[in-house]
Amino acid sequence: MSRLENISFRTPCLEDGLAVHRLIESCPPLDTNSSYCNFLQCSHFANTSVIAEAGKDPVGFISGYILPERNDTLFIWQVAVAERARGFGLASRMLNHIISRPQCKFVSYLETTITKSNQASWALFRRAAQKLSSNLNSSVWIDGQLHFDGLHDSEHLVRIGPFTQVTNFQ
Repeated sequence: MSRLENISFRTPCLEDGLAVHRLIESCPPLDTNSSYCNFLQCSHFANTSVIAEAGKDPVGFISGYILPERNDTLFIWQVAVAERARGFGLASRMLNHIISRPQCKFVSYLETTITKSNQASWALFRRAAQKLSSNLNSSVWIDGQLHFDGLHDSEHLVRIGPFTQVTNFQ
């Protein structure tokens, strides 16, 4: 991958589910969900998710949804960038693509969960908070011992906001 300009962004569709599943599998240490979950992300949550393609090859995916009881909050479920597409700001561009959509016009907060060791995600969301001129707060949400019985690292709930709707924060 030599140029970021060659990447297109679009709303995912049901037919993207398996390709998204394979992309996420190729991006350790991301948790792989069932392919069925990825089909749901690409259909039920399509309006708040994005797929990035180099030609017809998926190189990035973000899934998210607006919290049912807080329509001002977009929860980012998962961010995946193929190894060959890393280092070009693709995750930031995909995140910007989602929050710039009409479906997110009432969104003034971003939330996600991140394990302590996932430095790429911490960097992405710190940059997002900076570009959105917003605070980033975090606290343990799902405890590794209490909730995961020691089988998974603790997940920190990260909350960014409030921010005003923006058209470009990359």
